[in-house]
Amino acid sequence: MKKIGVFICHCGINIKDTVDVDRLTEELADYPGVAYIENYMFMCSDPGQNHIKDAIHERKLDGVVVAACSPTLHESTFQTVLKESGLNEYQMEIANIREQCSWVHTDIEQATHKAKLIIKTAIEKLKLNESLYPVSAPVTKKALVIGGGIAGIQAALDIADAGFQVIMVEKKPSIGGHMIQLSETFPTLDCSQCILTPKMVALSKHKNIKLYVNSEVESIDGYVGNFNVKIKQEALYVDPAKCNLCDDCTEVCPVLVPSEQDEGLSWRKAIYIPFPQAIPATYTLDVENCLGLEPIACGKCREKCIAEAINYDATDTIIEEEVGAVILATGFDLYPVENIPEYGYGKYPDVITSLQFERILSATGPTGGEIYRPSDGKVPKEIVFVQCSGSRDPEHHLSYCSKICCMYTLKHAKLYKHKVHNGQPYIFYIDIRAGGKRYEEFVQQAVSEEGILYIRGKVAKIYKEGDKMIVIGMDTLSNKKIEVKADLVVLAMGIVPSEGSHDLVKRLKINTDDKGFLSEAHPKLRPVESLQAGFYLAGTSQGPRDIPDSVSQASGAAAKALILLSSDKIYHSPIIASVDEDLCSGCAICVGTCPYGARELNEVSKVVEVNEILCEGCGACISACPSGAAQQKNLTDDQIDNMIKIIASGK
Repeated sequence: MKKIGVFICHCGINIKDTVDVDRLTEELADYPGVAYIENYMFMCSDPGQNHIKDAIHERKLDGVVVAACSPTLHESTFQTVLKESGLNEYQMEIANIREQCSWVHTDIEQATHKAKLIIKTAIEKLKLNESLYPVSAPVTKKALVIGGGIAGIQAALDIADAGFQVIMVEKKPSIGGHMIQLSETFPTLDCSQCILTPKMVALSKHKNIKLYVNSEVESIDGYVGNFNVKIKQEALYVDPAKCNLCDDCTEVCPVLVPSEQDEGLSWRKAIYIPFPQAIPATYTLDVENCLGLEPIACGKCREKCIAEAINYDATDTIIEEEVGAVILATGFDLYPVENIPEYGYGKYPDVITSLQFERILSATGPTGGEIYRPSDGKVPKEIVFVQCSGSRDPEHHLSYCSKICCMYTLKHAKLYKHKVHNGQPYIFYIDIRAGGKRYEEFVQQAVSEEGILYIRGKVAKIYKEGDKMIVIGMDTLSNKKIEVKADLVVLAMGIVPSEGSHDLVKRLKINTDDKGFLSEAHPKLRPVESLQAGFYLAGTSQGPRDIPDSVSQASGAAAKALILLSSDKIYHSPIIASVDEDLCSGCAICVGTCPYGARELNEVSKVVEVNEILCEGCGACISACPSGAAQQKNLTDDQIDNMIKIIASGK
């Protein structure tokens, strides 16, 4: 029988205040298999770890049970203690008597009794534990970045600068994301394009980065360190290597469609360049709005192209790449403004979204930065900004705060005042959230010096009367109804996951939260890692955030990916579901049950084989196996039976 040491942690007062640790130590001292037991204030501290090391050497222990907090926090800590003491790290079990006991009870008698049962089950499990060793596989030293906004660009550059190859996939014709649409950025009011385009150019010229635009990831197979990626690239009817940006093609194109870059406030041709600083610097043919290629209904752009860059016979291509790590930077979209019909968007041209107002303010926008009213082109003398349009409204729209709306609305009001000195901006708000560096000073300066008028309350209705927009709301400070006659209304729309990201994460089997944003492995300790090994999160794919936070998180995700890519081998936990060949009937039920594709039926031996690198030990196959051939290492049926017997006995 194993000689087991039991070490009970006080965790300060977290455990000791509810669990009688001294009585536990006395009552478990004679339990079968326990060769040594003690309690200590903080077992995770250096002195606490040294207590365990000394006991292992002096008492010749074969295994250790640590009764403390969740294994999520300190399992690796105590496994390291065992390795340093010469024991196999899987001869250690944590009995969680904090989260599962002391934190959920107030009665000391009940909590102490329950803690004793939890520790006993850990001892019984440990008695049958095998000594296991991590599974290893080589690492493909290349990364995939999905999304070409500021977060994706930053992550790609960080990895490439470290000397590793990067594949970037962007579904649009150019990288840049929503940031390239902005006029200025808060709180410094520096030009968005001025700070973003150098990074775009750096990415396009980087020897370690391969860029695929008009592309989407079809599938990712394999496992951490060794992913097989299929990328679908839409037909490139204009060859970037030949296009000389002469613009002759747009002059002869007869088609006009609303510009996506200008949020529908201007027009573009069916063949176009998304914006002057686009990367790659080439024109693109919009086949959905082109008069037709099969058969060719126009052909004027190809006839006009001296560089012979246009090829109507181009086809979609499937590209396959092998990578070791994946960074998801899929970005965001605005909450559909059509969901708020009471605000009149679409019905009244002088009700616009925040992103449309950005384009009006921008020097590269439809008016060259001159502020105008869409209905008649006049300069608006009074503007109403409506914050939380679609946000913080759990009954009808988004329940969460979109984080950046308070600040970009104030930025809009300030920029408006800088250009229309005698104009009056009004901001309807719930409260002001200015949580970034120098954000509060940005707010205070605007209120005290710019003459921006804040009205605390939500807008109930917006309608047109003559040439004015009537905004009806409630001032919750004065408890009075407010009516403002405005020339222009700007809706600060909330943030939602980008269009198409839902289908992508479904294909990749990546976890999302209830809002559709990507879920991190741990909100505090692993904020840039996905629960799926080898996938890292960057920017607004994970939730609403501003540019500094997006860039910081992207660099964090890149750093995590670099840790993986810098290793020659990837090591995987050996706690996997194995197959007893003598019991396996070859029914293959477990093969279809496995969510990770880790199991395959050997057609010769008719026995299921396990790819140990892919297996995550979830146990789905074990519950489905009719013969009991599937067993999880160190959590076998015999171990579970013994643990249940202890709990059922109540002793």
